Amino acid sequence: MSFVEIAGTRLEVQSIAGSAGLAPIVFLHEGLGSVSLWTQRGRNWPEAVCQAAGRAGLVYSRRGYGRSDPVPDVRGTGRLAPDYMHREAWEVLPALLASQGIHQPVLLGHSDGASLALLHASRHPVSAVIVMAPHLMVEDIAVQAIGEATAAFESGGLREKLARHHADVDSAFWQWNDVWLSTGFRSFDIRPDCRRISAPLLAIQGLGDEYGSMAQLDELALAAPQTVQLRLSACGHSPQRDQPDRTLEALAAFLQPLP
Repeated sequence: MSFVEIAGTRLEVQSIAGSAGLAPIVFLHEGLGSVSLWTQRGRNWPEAVCQAAGRAGLVYSRRGYGRSDPVPDVRGTGRLAPDYMHREAWEVLPALLASQGIHQPVLLGHSDGASLALLHASRHPVSAVIVMAPHLMVEDIAVQAIGEATAAFESGGLREKLARHHADVDSAFWQWNDVWLSTGFRSFDIRPDCRRISAPLLAIQGLGDEYGSMAQLDELALAAPQTVQLRLSACGHSPQRDQPDRTLEALAAFLQPLP
């Protein structure tokens, strides 16, 4: 584990070795994710992806997640604004990539991280985009699931599970939970931004996703017709956990012909 400072904030990063002749894969985590949460059931999934693709990789924890700097007064002055994904994708991520000497990466994002990948690719050159369970707009199913997560965090054991992956578990949970359940966030809609994406794009979603319907992939295909879709049965919100082998196979096949 190492750290890099971006605009006065220390971010946790992990580098993965790979071919210097291919664009590296940058992993963008979910709303409650971190560097360590990509590793499940004893398997380092980013390393598995990079090995299968023959590419280097970079994994990082956003501010308030993992071992990155926490967000002071996360439920007050530090509360995230409804445009937090735009600012992360258009300000923080470009600065991080520049600090690592990464140009035109492959972006691989899950959930909130998938939305970040799409937003970044709408304004910055990338070699390809891979999104798992993306959020292009807010659906009632997501709001309901996040509301249920509130109860699980306060009294259902979720807090203890997340504390294993976040130095400041309250910072990690409430910044995500509060903004998603805010009135201002209901108008979140990145479909117009996705129309500007020209890079190759792979979208993966589980048919049992508890945070979004297949309308997310339908709208993405309308906005970016080059989108290759994979809809997985027996799979919820996390294809890399519920269907890791099929997801890994699809990623490797998608990336193999890219220059």
